[in-house]
Amino acid sequence: MTKNFNSLREKMRPESLARAHAKAQQYKEQMALDELREARQLTQESLAKILGIKQAAVSKMERRADMYLSTLHSIIKAMGGELRIEAVFPEGTVEINQFHDLRKSEAHHEHPAPCTAAD
Repeated sequence: MTKNFNSLREKMRPESLARAHAKAQQYKEQMALDELREARQLTQESLAKILGIKQAAVSKMERRADMYLSTLHSIIKAMGGELRIEAVFPEGTVEINQFHDLRKSEAHHEHPAPCTAAD
């Protein structure tokens, strides 16, 4: 017999609920690029096609710890998102606006320049 998730959740101890909520919040707040791509229900092949690059280049980009902001911007845009750069301080969060030029320059081009794994 299939059980409703809400009925299972009602039987959970408060400590278990708190741990589950904290873990869900962590996943919501941070993801690696490959996890984000999968959450957006995209394959490496489909993302590569959107970006105009080979699947192997997407694989390399997903494993990189360092890349150009323009490359990351193109990847996020291809996934249907918008890249924002923020600095987080104890007093609050500030969006760094000098990278708005990435969005402006792309608005003037119908198709952004393809990314390469070298970016």
